Amino acid sequence: MGGGGMTMPTPSQATPTYDPAVEYQKGQAALQDGKFQDAEHHFGNSLAADPNNAGTLFMLGMARSGRGDEKGAVKAYEKSLKIDDGQIGARREYGVALAKLGQNDKAQAQLDLLKTRADACGDSCPQSADLKAALAAVQAALAPGGGAAAPGKTSLLLIDPQHGDSAYVAAVRLINDHRYQDALAELSRAETAFGPHPDVLTYTGYAWRKLGRYDKAEFYYHEALAIDPDHVGATEYYGELMVERGDLPGARKMLAKLERICSFGCVESEDLRRWIEHGPPAS
Repeated sequence: MGGGGMTMPTPSQATPTYDPAVEYQKGQAALQDGKFQDAEHHFGNSLAADPNNAGTLFMLGMARSGRGDEKGAVKAYEKSLKIDDGQIGARREYGVALAKLGQNDKAQAQLDLLKTRADACGDSCPQSADLKAALAAVQAALAPGGGAAAPGKTSLLLIDPQHGDSAYVAAVRLINDHRYQDALAELSRAETAFGPHPDVLTYTGYAWRKLGRYDKAEFYYHEALAIDPDHVGATEYYGELMVERGDLPGARKMLAKLERICSFGCVESEDLRRWIEHGPPAS
């Protein structure tokens, strides 16, 4: 490495960077083709860029389960559910994987959680069909001989981009109608199709904020901005959240950032400035 004047990148600078949504898409395609090791590789790359995405951790578990690594799948599902315990698919596959490992008491606990949620949901909520399918899958896995089903086949119905677009559009419409809980169900479907996309994450944060869950809203805004630091919508909405929390210095920082990244005729910066000067608009 002698005195030729050559500069070398440090190991951290040389670490490859990934677009988490692109890697997620590659992983999903591999999963659909039954190429489980390739799928695990791509989902791992996505998580390297966005380590706290519950949906990608769920898919990583699916890839591991597909190649017969149920213990590895359980670890991924547990991490996924720790971040977002409302996921029906991850809860379902966690219960199935536990049954395959012979941990029937733990699998039954997941079934009981799904039953409680299904009872509260009834037949009319947007997740009704997903909950019924999840109950059937875990019950089948717990049936005699069910837990010994051959590995390698996923029970997840993956959503293609066209259905993902439809779910996203439906979510925006539901948000405009102030039906935030229903919007979250559609956003979850969109995320299954697209992975950690900053637009989906931003609207997920917005819906949680409107439901009064500022902690969850902040988590999703952080995630969106980690992927796209100059995302205009996430920056504005995070600033609004700061106003609602009384953090005006933080909101002003978000406004300064908006004025840098969206300077000319920027509706978002004007909206956030009004929030800072006059407070949240009356609902």
